[in-house]
Amino acid sequence: MPWLEVLHGGLSTTVQDAGRPGYLAQGLAPAGAVDGFMLACANMLVGNPPEAAALEITLDGPVLRVVGDTVMALAAVEADWYAGETGWPLPTWEAVLARDGAVVSVGAVRRGVRAYLAVAGGIDVPPVLGSRSTHVRAGVGGLDGRPLAGATGSGGPHRGDVARWAGRSVPERLRPHRRSGPIRVMAGPQADAFSRRGLRDFFFGRFRVSARADRMGVRLEGPPIRARGGYDIVSEATAPGSVQVTGDGQPLVLLAERPTTGGYPKIATVITADLDVMGQLRPGQWVRFLEVGEAEARRALAERQRRLEAVRAHLEARPPGRPWVVVTAAGVYRVE
Repeated sequence: MPWLEVLHGGLSTTVQDAGRPGYLAQGLAPAGAVDGFMLACANMLVGNPPEAAALEITLDGPVLRVVGDTVMALAAVEADWYAGETGWPLPTWEAVLARDGAVVSVGAVRRGVRAYLAVAGGIDVPPVLGSRSTHVRAGVGGLDGRPLAGATGSGGPHRGDVARWAGRSVPERLRPHRRSGPIRVMAGPQADAFSRRGLRDFFFGRFRVSARADRMGVRLEGPPIRARGGYDIVSEATAPGSVQVTGDGQPLVLLAERPTTGGYPKIATVITADLDVMGQLRPGQWVRFLEVGEAEARRALAERQRRLEAVRAHLEARPPGRPWVVVTAAGVYRVE
């Protein structure tokens, strides 16, 4: 069975799959990939189910030595990805064959925040409560509940002739569409707790992503949003994409490792189809919000699913004999 030796873990690289729903009552958020669309694409490139465990890389990636032959693919808006520690550039959005002893590196994630590295068969860490995802704050799942660190091993089960997946690629037209428009939201459960001016400031304001952005949530900076009677409510459940307004009048968008309850009023909820984009916003980037209704949220979610199905159909229709890239301990070559 091939496995990966972690020579350098990167800034924050964790094992993530589709998450572990069903434990909110026990105070545990699902975790899972922040950008589920990109996770699914990376997995499908190497023949895995879309929800299989892969590596989620934040801003700067790991250096890995491959033990045993495997096929790997990196999905990213834009990221450095090469053989060796500083060597030959490798194609993103394409499955490459990595031979035993090859070293591969993910450098800077240059656009977006997160990239996803999938290996054929998935990342084989012990599942916890039905998922391999890492919940870093809870110390649950993944590799001992923490980001990858040096000299830590992670395995991926062999799937027979893995070379058959090599060379598959996702063309530019099918890659995740990084929307440049506003993030779509629905009115939150406490939207009526805000003054008319507060609602106007939120829906017509412009917010900057602060440096305090992680897998729990994205803090935003902008015009203070005024609430009618203060910012404290009786704690209640949160949802993925809940937009809380904290005591300083600033919005906080909750993501995969959110607290399961919160005592701040929620002015809006990011629709599911836009959570991938929300999770890829970089500190310093500006964002606006657009209120939509349930029908638009459902239409957008259906469109997201259609785009994933289009990726799947393209990969399944890949003609045999296409060239593929091979990474070895000595270098890189392309098989024609």
